[in-house]
Amino acid sequence: MTDLRTGVRDDFAEVFDREPDGVWSSPGRANLIGEHTDYNEGFVLPFAINRRTVAALGLREDRTIRVGSTFADELVEVDLDALSPDALQGWSAYPLGVAWALGEFGADLAAVPGFDLLLDSNVPVGAGLSSSAAIEGATLLALNDVWRLGLDRQTLARVGQRAENIAVGAPTGIMDQSASLLGQEDAAVFLDCRTLVSEVVPLGLEAAGLEILVMDTGVTHAHATGGYKERRASCEAGAAALGVESLRDVSVDDLPRAREILDDVTFRRVRHVVTENQRVLDTVRTLRERGPRAIGELLDASHVSMRDDFEISVPELDLAVETAQANGAIGARMTGGGFGGSAIALVPTDALSRVLVALDGAFAEHGFGQPDLFTVRASEGARRES
Repeated sequence: MTDLRTGVRDDFAEVFDREPDGVWSSPGRANLIGEHTDYNEGFVLPFAINRRTVAALGLREDRTIRVGSTFADELVEVDLDALSPDALQGWSAYPLGVAWALGEFGADLAAVPGFDLLLDSNVPVGAGLSSSAAIEGATLLALNDVWRLGLDRQTLARVGQRAENIAVGAPTGIMDQSASLLGQEDAAVFLDCRTLVSEVVPLGLEAAGLEILVMDTGVTHAHATGGYKERRASCEAGAAALGVESLRDVSVDDLPRAREILDDVTFRRVRHVVTENQRVLDTVRTLRERGPRAIGELLDASHVSMRDDFEISVPELDLAVETAQANGAIGARMTGGGFGGSAIALVPTDALSRVLVALDGAFAEHGFGQPDLFTVRASEGARRES
């Protein structure tokens, strides 16, 4: 983090020929359990990871916004008065989108100055670790400070979701932004996506001798297109057919009736969400009562549900999960929106090296590109760095 903070400050000075007013950061996230439940007003259990996006920002004396990053060559410039979802595209839609969305939540954009912003990150892009929410969180926290808006973090999470839904065009729920903004060390964020009430749930991984291994398959995905939108539409169709506001209102006991009413594909989509909600509740209870070594079967069942019922896994993710399970992991599952990205495994520290070697060998044997393997810790959420 020291290198990122220093580097982004130095790069800002080089690009904009002045010092920034401050540096802020926000983490990516991994989801312990609760996939595709957030936009169905259900339950999720993500945690912030110790991979972060940093943002150096300096206010201007005019209405111009200039946004740059270390991962794109161009410097994007837009007038604050012309800021609208239709005017945004590419990677800059994330930071510029949250600036626009703050106006939707009460910020008087006619009364604030423009700004220069430079971003850097060590959150892998396209890996299912929400590099987008990390960008949004860092930018939101910075603007909330320098524009003196006084918004709380739960509201900032809603701003980030609004930006991603409207400015970016990705129909995501509020889980990613909540984890990035509300995370705490060695804890997950238990979030009710209907009420937006959140609760910190201690994980106790270090005390239990456990590591969380991220297995980034290198298969990239994009939420603004393709299967993600289709899955959301299926969920909405299922809820409408069952006569409920959202799938949050469907319980496991309702599934026999759902099978009679729905076509097979829609039923399986619904069954995943309904059972995944129950798995989140069971995981929170198990963590509290028995600790992290007892949640492996729930993680495994979540992956099977995503693979078979929601059909969002890919061969590389299945191989990562199965190899980790066969070589000592307590539990493993894909994490994120699916169609690529990463899986996570809960691995005893003394089994980690065996799992790593087995994964490299398995991917080579199947002719897949080598996965990027690294452990993560549950980390603090967005913060001002300097």
